[in-house]
Amino acid sequence: MWKDFFYFSKGQRIGIIILLILILLAIGSNYILPFFFPVHEQDGSKFLTEVEHFKKSLVSRDSLRQAEWQKQNEERQREFDDKYNRFTQNKPAKQVEKYTLFSFDPNILDSAGFVKLGLKSFIASNILKYRKAGGRYKTAADFGKVYGIKPEKFNELEPYITIAEVKQVLSEKPIKRTDIIVDLNSADTTLLMQVKGVGRGYAKGIVRFRQQTGGFVSVDQLSEIWGMKPENLERIRPFCKVNLELVQKIKVNTATAERFKNHPYFNFYQAKALYELRRKKGKLKDINELKELSEFTSDAILRLKPYLNFE
Repeated sequence: MWKDFFYFSKGQRIGIIILLILILLAIGSNYILPFFFPVHEQDGSKFLTEVEHFKKSLVSRDSLRQAEWQKQNEERQREFDDKYNRFTQNKPAKQVEKYTLFSFDPNILDSAGFVKLGLKSFIASNILKYRKAGGRYKTAADFGKVYGIKPEKFNELEPYITIAEVKQVLSEKPIKRTDIIVDLNSADTTLLMQVKGVGRGYAKGIVRFRQQTGGFVSVDQLSEIWGMKPENLERIRPFCKVNLELVQKIKVNTATAERFKNHPYFNFYQAKALYELRRKKGKLKDINELKELSEFTSDAILRLKPYLNFE
């Protein structure tokens, strides 16, 4: 049986023989070829030498580039220095401002005089504004407090400051402001201030209230002026009156919602409700129709009545 296992045909035997020959040739070539093609081992010194040369070339290039940059920077610096020197040489010398010192009264000297003393124009303007507002320099030290005057400049001017004494002249008869009656709907602030107890603040408040509401319908409305105290109102009341014909009323059937809202006696919701009611009905006939709106109380309607026109 073992013979059958190792039995090969003629073609198989030839193939096996050829395969063995090839294997032997391959094995033998490992020993034979080195004799025909000797291998020379390289120590790598040549490669390392080339690497060193390459590194040196890189360093030399960087050095050349750095040197070029340095040269360009030096040229730029020289150009800048030349331009700067030419500019400073050609620049005109700063002229020293000339001024004259003389005796003066800071309460009466004009702006040209202050400039002549060597003060800046804005300082002279500040001095004139201060005097125009009623200010007065009582001492030389007061003048030294003016904004812009430096201590050294004040020390230079101080010996020349002469302030004249002002004698207060009392009027023989004080102005009476209690013998005038003003109309709250036409008087301007100047006329209102003629009433004793009405200062500038109250006068402006009265005019502002008149413009916002359309006019006064009662002297008692003075109590609504901001800052008006009851005792002041009682002092002012006898000298005030109201001309109802001058009251500017709102035309309810043509006014916009914005016009309603701008009146001090309307709030946003009341203005909107009244405008919508007019759109719904087309035209409102009298103030009693406002009672249909929950936004209006009886007191609010009573207060608005003098300011509404239903024509």
